[in-house]
Amino acid sequence: MASTSDSTAVSAQYVYHPADTRGHANHGWLDTYHSFSFANWHNPERMHFGALRVLNDDYVAGGGGFGTHPHDNMEIVSIPLEGDLEHQDNMGNQAVIRSGDVQIMSAGTGVMHSEKNQSASDAVRFLQIWVYPNERDLQPRYDQESFDRSAERNTLLPVVSPDGAQGVQMHQSAWFHLGSWDQGHAESYRLHSAGQGVYAFVLEGSIKIDGRPLNRRDGLGVWDTESIAISASENARFLLMEVPMQW
Repeated sequence: MASTSDSTAVSAQYVYHPADTRGHANHGWLDTYHSFSFANWHNPERMHFGALRVLNDDYVAGGGGFGTHPHDNMEIVSIPLEGDLEHQDNMGNQAVIRSGDVQIMSAGTGVMHSEKNQSASDAVRFLQIWVYPNERDLQPRYDQESFDRSAERNTLLPVVSPDGAQGVQMHQSAWFHLGSWDQGHAESYRLHSAGQGVYAFVLEGSIKIDGRPLNRRDGLGVWDTESIAISASENARFLLMEVPMQW
C-alpha cells in the first residue's frame, strides 16, 4: 500500500487508491462508492487514513434518502456536488444544502438525523466524509456555510478548519480545501504541522501530486512530508483533506 518516494531527498509516504478499487453498493435509490471500509464492504487495508474514517461518493435518486438514524463521536461533513439535499435532526435543525455548500455535524454524545433528496425527480450527488474528533462526548453541534465556486478557481479554498475561521469548524486538527484549476496551473500545499497527512480526492479531470497522476475519483494519501506539489494535467476539481495521522 504505502511506498517511499524514489528520491532519497524526500521521505514522503504515499498510498494510492484508484477509483475502480473503491467499495460499491447499488441499492436502487442509493448508488454509493466507498474509499474506506463502510457498511458491508470491508477491506482491512482500507480502514482509514489517519483521522479520516469515511469518504463516500453518494448518488441519491429522486425521492430517495436516508431515514432517521443515529451517530455519535464523529465529525460528519457533507459536500453536495449536484442537486439539493434536505437535512433534519433532533437538535432542531432543518436545512437544504446545495452545490457550493459545506455542512458539518459534530455528533458528539449523540444525534439523530435524516437526509433526503429534496427533488422527486432530479438526483443528488454528494460526498459524505467522517473524521474522528479530537475529543469524545462533545456537545453535538451543526454548521453550514456557502461558498462561491469561483473562489476555488486556480487556488485552494479553505472550507473546513479547526477553529472555524476558514470554513466550518471541525473538532480536529483538520483542514479541507477545494480547488477548481485550469490545465497547467500548479502550486504547493504546505501541511500545518508535523504528524499531519493529506488525502487528495479528484472530483473531475486529472491532476498530479508530487508527479503522481490522479484521475477522476482517484485518491492519494501523503504523509511524512512538509508539503506537496500539485499540478492540473487538465481542467480539474479536487478536494484536499488534511488530518492528523495519530489522534
